[in-house]
Amino acid sequence: MKEIVLDTETTGISVKEGHRIVEIGCIELENLIPTKNKFHYYLNPERKVSEKAFEVHGYSDQFLSKQKKFNEIVGEFLEFIKNKRLIIHNAEFDLAHLNNELSLLGEKNLKNEIIDTLILARNKYPGSPGSLDALCKRYRIDNSRRTKHTALIDCDLLAKVYINLIDQKEPTLNLQNSDQELSKKINSNFDYFKKVVKPSDEEISNHKNYLNKNLKKNYFN
Repeated sequence: MKEIVLDTETTGISVKEGHRIVEIGCIELENLIPTKNKFHYYLNPERKVSEKAFEVHGYSDQFLSKQKKFNEIVGEFLEFIKNKRLIIHNAEFDLAHLNNELSLLGEKNLKNEIIDTLILARNKYPGSPGSLDALCKRYRIDNSRRTKHTALIDCDLLAKVYINLIDQKEPTLNLQNSDQELSKKINSNFDYFKKVVKPSDEEISNHKNYLNKNLKKNYFN
């Protein structure tokens, strides 16, 4: 099965306030393994980036003004994701912006099957942080490149998080724990049975004779 890990960056949060997409990144998975097929564009949103959004992704108005517009890449985008399941973290946000862009061009909303990894994470770890950074930490995925939110880096990290989530893999045991903590974790998972073997009278007698002979030999030598 082919799936698409997808992420977008925008000028702001709400489409009702006229915010637009400034970046789309997609990574194709086949049987959970990334293929060489990727889709990525920076986009001219035809409006200013909000200060909060700029703090998140760092794309300036000047930089984005030189990029293609959504209507120039929409055909390629729709072909890339055609008949493929979409893997998105907090899918409600990305889908709202994608469908808004499509609506502005008179296109229909996306009909792809969607898997929201945020929902997966909340169901699997209720009450725990569900952000992409938090999940990377949980699964010991290196996210040091994520100094800013960028679509392709986020897709790469999300692909790894998604595979862990659906395979129900738990983090490996942290060997930096204290010996006491380590012992508790190990002993909580395993039972140990020790059988006590008592020597017979004959074995005790033979052992004493052996000790007497060898002790004398070693002493006089």
